[in-house]
Amino acid sequence: MELKDTAELMTSIKYKERFKAEYYQLAIRTEKLESVIKNYDKNKFTCSKHLLKKQLRIMKQYLKLLVKRAHIEVVPIEEK
Repeated sequence: MELKDTAELMTSIKYKERFKAEYYQLAIRTEKLESVIKNYDKNKFTCSKHLLKKQLRIMKQYLKLLVKRAHIEVVPIEEK
């Protein structure tokens, strides 16, 4: 799944569909940031690797919170 694949969910009038989009978008961004960190030395970045790792940790925490909410609010998501 790519970010563009979540557009329909994000624009839905249904809360649970928008919730799914939020989860999937964050999961996609998390995977991409992990890739950036793995390839950090091959590219030139203006921010430190430490900062990117901190961002990744927070994003993963956010994903866990969304999973908990999904269970509570009975929103079926395919966990990443």
